[in-house]
Amino acid sequence: MSAFAESFETAAALIVHADADLLHTVALSLQVSGTACLAAAGVGLALGAWLAVARFPGHRALIWLLNTLLALPSVVVGLIVYLLLSRGGPLGSWGILFTPTAMVIAQTILVLPVIAALTRQLVGDSLRDGGDQLRSMGAGPMACALLMLLHDRWAVLTILIAAFGRAVAEVGAVMIVGGNIDGVTRVMTTTIALESSKGDLPL
Repeated sequence: MSAFAESFETAAALIVHADADLLHTVALSLQVSGTACLAAAGVGLALGAWLAVARFPGHRALIWLLNTLLALPSVVVGLIVYLLLSRGGPLGSWGILFTPTAMVIAQTILVLPVIAALTRQLVGDSLRDGGDQLRSMGAGPMACALLMLLHDRWAVLTILIAAFGRAVAEVGAVMIVGGNIDGVTRVMTTTIALESSKGDLPL
């Protein structure tokens, strides 16, 4: 129990004294995950709203695929992005492997299905309740979807918070594509994994 208390005491001291490495790690984590969520939101909200109102052959299959991607393993995403961005990969000329940009790409792929699937469900449910009234006033399908997103903006915010939580808690993909380089790509989750494996619990 004393070791447990000592770990908390050391950790609290790092926070109180605003340890530079700690602040950099936290800031990088928020920056990477925040950027990924913004990028995914730009596509995911539109995709989810469109799927809620569109009807075309393969619509159900696409929704099934989107829901399946919610369980996409982060390690698989990390491996795919790594192969694409590695020196011998099709995007190797970009030279962004083991950089925060590569981490943003991996996290964007991870959270995009979350935002799109939940947005589709939200807009679909809202349209069942109030869609007829909007259509009677001449609103088109996408206009109805956008109006529902505005009306349910707090629910949209909840979706974005859930996506951010998924991104900021991610370990596998960012470890693979970021390399966990100290001062460059080391974020909170990879730091926890590294220091725990070394037995350094306070860090």
